Amino acid sequence: MREDYPQLAQIASAASGAEAPLRKNFFGLDAEALAALMVATGEPAWRGRQLTEAIYRQHVVDLDSITTLPKALRQRLAAEGWQVGRPSIAQVFQSTDGTERYLMECHGEGEALQTVETVWMPEGDDGESGDESDAEASPTSGDSGGDLRSWEANRSRRATICVSSQIGCAVNCQFCLTAKLNLLRNLTAGEIAGQVLAVLDRHAVEAGRDRVNLVFMGMGEPFLNFDNFMAAVRLLTRESGLSPRRMTVSTSGIVPGILRFAQEPLELRPRLAISLNAPNDAIRSEIMPINRKWPIAEVIDAARQLQLRPREHITFEYVLLGGINDQLSHARELARQLRRSGLNAKVNLIAWNPGPGIDYSTPLPEAVEAFRKTLSYADIPSFVRKPRGRDIYAACGQLKRTVES
Repeated sequence: MREDYPQLAQIASAASGAEAPLRKNFFGLDAEALAALMVATGEPAWRGRQLTEAIYRQHVVDLDSITTLPKALRQRLAAEGWQVGRPSIAQVFQSTDGTERYLMECHGEGEALQTVETVWMPEGDDGESGDESDAEASPTSGDSGGDLRSWEANRSRRATICVSSQIGCAVNCQFCLTAKLNLLRNLTAGEIAGQVLAVLDRHAVEAGRDRVNLVFMGMGEPFLNFDNFMAAVRLLTRESGLSPRRMTVSTSGIVPGILRFAQEPLELRPRLAISLNAPNDAIRSEIMPINRKWPIAEVIDAARQLQLRPREHITFEYVLLGGINDQLSHARELARQLRRSGLNAKVNLIAWNPGPGIDYSTPLPEAVEAFRKTLSYADIPSFVRKPRGRDIYAACGQLKRTVES
């Protein structure tokens, strides 16, 4: 099932070459920058605080609706080309399991309209199992046990938003559909953070009240767009009130990015997940060519530089490819690798999600469980991530802006 939005017609129009005036976006600027902007236009700095409150806390998306600003000021800003400029949902695909995949309209300043993908999983995918946030009680209702009702009826159930950091990806993991797009461009900080607020609005989620996890595991490699990714995290934490303890960023093993990430202050830093997917360099280099630049030992050594919070783990994601990396011998080798690392680590196992033009196979459920048990017997905490939204190309590794479902 899908919902069509009129923005698609605008995207088609822009792609046909229609001229549009250069617009300047407020969304993506932090409170300090907005205050400085207001001062530069002859207004007091506290007008910037009004803007910040409106776009990041009240989620206002239209400049004329920011009624805390005088009408004359709104008109002047609009005449100068300013707009809120938050990404918006252009198309919705709905899975039978409740997952939703969005084509999100993005237009960085001076950029043509393009779409990127964002995913809403109303019950998560168990990827957060064993994390520090998994042990935290709901701020609204305590125990979330009981019958499985809808998100709206049971606000204590966790949901997950999967966020993209680039349009396409340059890393070229052989089992991932996003790699087929190549890299089109980096997203701005506003385009990354805006995906989150657009989805929160669609589901009437309130920051600080409802339990929502953010995973930067959509299209792209966040650490190859490091500055914009971290700027988006700061917007979401400082300006929108979301907790970094409920955020996880996944990297394919970009060592300089991991080292930079390790220098970020704990109060702003999400959790780290490393897409490992193999127990040794020979297999990993075949399915993830990035390993030839930064092999497993270098990735693990970089991860050791990360200061962890109490109960925090570094997650190693492992996509199981039938007959390639899913044997019990691979599980035992992986366990030895992680034990030697000395890291407080856990493993998220992901049965490969199929996509057209990719010649791998999904392992049987019993093979996945046997792999998990082998790791557990070796005292490596391991969890199986549930596939969510496979029927609409929303599952891990399936994001390719597919419009047929």
